[in-house]
Amino acid sequence: MPVRTRITSTQLRRAVDVLRSGGLVIYPTESSYALGANATSESAIRRVYQAKGRDFKNPIPVIVADIRMWSRYAYLNRKAKRLIRDFMPGPLTIALKKRSSIPHLLNPYAIAARIPRQNCARKLVKAAGFPITSTSANISGQPAANSVRMLPKSLRSYVDVFLDVGTLPRRKPSTIVDMVDLNNPIITREGAISGELVLQKLRRRVGVSRQ
Repeated sequence: MPVRTRITSTQLRRAVDVLRSGGLVIYPTESSYALGANATSESAIRRVYQAKGRDFKNPIPVIVADIRMWSRYAYLNRKAKRLIRDFMPGPLTIALKKRSSIPHLLNPYAIAARIPRQNCARKLVKAAGFPITSTSANISGQPAANSVRMLPKSLRSYVDVFLDVGTLPRRKPSTIVDMVDLNNPIITREGAISGELVLQKLRRRVGVSRQ
């Protein structure tokens, strides 16, 4: 059985302080531990790339607390709002055209975001008040870590705070749907939610009423 540990309010405040100052935090998601940074800070995003040895051409997804926060950083549309209503909080990441407050280093054209179901992750991003990077806490190309003890030493040296809730259950990562081109939504990663189900939702007519 996975071991679970409750995160205290003091630990959460410390993690938020670190994020606001440009530092890095390890936090749990539904499927693995993630490497978190302020997604509106170019210098913090750069540290994430460096810590993971990640190619700067590979965009980084984020988590948001709710649709209100999401709308401050992305151009939401009715179809995206339908998916948010139907699948979130949960393991569906939606890429949409970004607003100027998101650095190009995170993603030159879009912002790929989701509202997490994991309680600690949702509390963290809500308390921070801005999107947080949500890339696996690993070295790029290596397996995701479902416990803090699995984190590579080279990654640990970059991290300021660890929110350790014990061993996480192994689950599929989020499904990613690219909706930057509204006329051509694409499933770029098949994950915990069926990509075909997501596309079926998008094919339904929006805002049509019959009298």
